[in-house]
Amino acid sequence: MFTVLLRARAGMKVEGLIQNFVRQVRTLSLQMVDVGAKATTRRTARAGCTVVVGKEVAAALAAKTVAKGDVFTVSEVAGIMAAKRTPDLLPLCHPLPLTRATVHCKLDEENALVHVEADVSCDGQTGVEMESLAAASTAALCIYDMCKPISKGIVITNLRLLSKTGGKSGDYVAPEGAA
Repeated sequence: MFTVLLRARAGMKVEGLIQNFVRQVRTLSLQMVDVGAKATTRRTARAGCTVVVGKEVAAALAAKTVAKGDVFTVSEVAGIMAAKRTPDLLPLCHPLPLTRATVHCKLDEENALVHVEADVSCDGQTGVEMESLAAASTAALCIYDMCKPISKGIVITNLRLLSKTGGKSGDYVAPEGAA
């Protein structure tokens, strides 16, 4: 798209540039991977992130005085909903029959942090890593949304896969301290 804009500035006709861009996009090899031949196995994934909320927000979370309500319950539900809707967010993800999705938000008031962890599982032909990452990140975004009237300086950091089991690639556990 950037080259389209550069050429348009150079005096080329925009209509022709758009048609050229569409032709280029059509030549890309985009596809949902075929998992039809894979065996159905138990798949699990755990993802996490950290929300740096600051002292004022941490105090409000501890006292349960955030104006929008129970931040952690709403955020945990939002994360579970995101796990279930991951293919709607990421176009090449397979819809999966999730058997479990949990999200836990834990306040570390002393360090003004919220630790978010999401666990997702299914019996399927492909893994649930993206579902767990979607759940953790959405829960963190919900924390931001509910706490932004107190501080807009909240930072979401260290979103990562913590572990996974099942599938052709086998089990994975993130190295301690990895970010």
